Amino acid sequence: MKAVRKQSRVPKQLPPEPIENHGVVGDLKTVALVDLNGTIDFMCWPRFESPSMFASLLDAERGGTFELAPDLENIRRRQMYLPDTNVLLTRFLSAAGVAEISDFMTVTEGKQQLIRRVKAIRNPIGFRMRCAPAFDYGRSRHTLHAEKHSVVFTPAAKSLPAMRLWSTVPLKVTSATATAAFELKADESAAFVLEEATDHEPNFSADYVASTFKATLNYWHDWVALSQYRGRWRDSVNRSSLVLKLLTSQEHGSPVAAATFGLPESAGGSRNWDYRYTWMRDAAFTTYAFLRLGYTSEAGAFMRWLSARASSCGNKGELHVMYNVDGQSDLPEIELKHFRGYQGSRPVRIGNAASSQVQLDIYGAVMDSVYLSDKYGEQLPWRGWSGICRSITWILNNWRKADQGIWEIRGDKKQFLHSQLMCWVAMDRAIRLSRKRGLPAPLVLWSKARDDMYHSIHKDFWDEKLQSFVQSKGSKEIDASCLLMPLVRFISSTDPRWLSTLKVVGEKLMDDTLVYRYSNGTGFDGLQGNEGTFNMCSFWYVECVARSGDLKKARFYFEKMLSYANHLGLFAEETGNSGEQLGNFPQAFTHLSLISAAFYLDRALSASE
Repeated sequence: MKAVRKQSRVPKQLPPEPIENHGVVGDLKTVALVDLNGTIDFMCWPRFESPSMFASLLDAERGGTFELAPDLENIRRRQMYLPDTNVLLTRFLSAAGVAEISDFMTVTEGKQQLIRRVKAIRNPIGFRMRCAPAFDYGRSRHTLHAEKHSVVFTPAAKSLPAMRLWSTVPLKVTSATATAAFELKADESAAFVLEEATDHEPNFSADYVASTFKATLNYWHDWVALSQYRGRWRDSVNRSSLVLKLLTSQEHGSPVAAATFGLPESAGGSRNWDYRYTWMRDAAFTTYAFLRLGYTSEAGAFMRWLSARASSCGNKGELHVMYNVDGQSDLPEIELKHFRGYQGSRPVRIGNAASSQVQLDIYGAVMDSVYLSDKYGEQLPWRGWSGICRSITWILNNWRKADQGIWEIRGDKKQFLHSQLMCWVAMDRAIRLSRKRGLPAPLVLWSKARDDMYHSIHKDFWDEKLQSFVQSKGSKEIDASCLLMPLVRFISSTDPRWLSTLKVVGEKLMDDTLVYRYSNGTGFDGLQGNEGTFNMCSFWYVECVARSGDLKKARFYFEKMLSYANHLGLFAEETGNSGEQLGNFPQAFTHLSLISAAFYLDRALSASE
């Protein structure tokens, strides 16, 4: 390989790629998004919820970027994951040559590192690299210091770590940016390693990148091999499980809802939230998915994290809606007014004001995950059961109250069907667990409350004229969260009331095979603008149709939903009118509901054959 002096023909500032034109790599502490151009345009360091150092996806000028690409014209770009891994390959194909980039983060013992290896596959090719971090969400300046084989970026903010970029090719320092221009012959490669700076420049051996690459592949292969799913959609299920694993903190056992912040539910709109936290609901649903696939250690790790949260909430028993991965619950919402936002979607927010909301449904999600984990994984310890009993007491005193619900509305509180449903789930699973394990509990009191909840749902949330369960008490609106009713075994999937409700959901909330959370434009959520269809609800609908007995229709809908994934099988939160991905990415909710639908549908199809 040799350094070259020619200037790159690629513009210095590349416009952000669409959300769907990305892959994701990670190390179970944080993640990086890599677009089809080979640019890392989103990464927070060193943890999911840490300040960003690359965020050009949200602001091409101020966000920070790590570009790596060949100097080729008329390029066709391809991306793939190496099978059953989170190692990403981006390939560039041109009449003048073929090149590829391998991106991964180390997950074995040792330093936290982002590694990028570029290779010329066919013909000599010139390459360019540009690393321009923007620390603290682009709010902190930094200095640059050149060493023999690396450069060190030192942010002005003392709370942020200095970062070292090590390279096998010469680096050039210009202002606060590191660049490189070099040429590789066919079958030659170059590598870049980004890590926190130590006092001394590392002296990597010649085969360090290659051996780390193999160790990372082996880690992911070994993890996927533990899955017990052998069904029809194994590739999609494995990819979804790999996403959920990437979003789960190895240190704490707590999953985050998504990897990003600020990506909009409608391009140019204001529904732009920060999802880099552990939602009780999302984490509990993630635990369901892990248990279905046989990943009991992941479920056990979350149960231990959850037990600590239940113990820390005191005698009151009230849990927070969300936490940092380490269990901290102070998440003030702040607007990054200097960021332009993805496709002009502003404001860009970090933190989340929903952390202070009351959302009654979280207790049902948590209790269901506790019940299943106790059944299929580690049994609940004394401290955990004591915390659950305090939370059940809190539910007994509060279940009839209005709240903000599963969709975290910022309008007026309401008595939501879904919140009441999940309070019933909490009581039902607590009673079941007490009886199964002989755990002490006031079962007469709990059983009466559970029955009261059951009758209230059928009386107060059923609309005789619509022949459907409705979104909230006294409402005429339909809400897709009702799709959980048969999935949590509140109602039979063939009950006439349920079949009628499913029909109404299809008529009022479906667009082809895509399902909206609720009717756009009603304003009940207290927010401006509209949003796309909600992918989790679409997969819930598939599972409900399958459970109702129409397997052919369910399979057709499921296959169509898979076609809305991006080229790597990844999903964001929502799907837009032209099939574009919307919302934070990748989204745990979508992938865990895909796993649930695939698991049930595959089993039902096999039983029917």
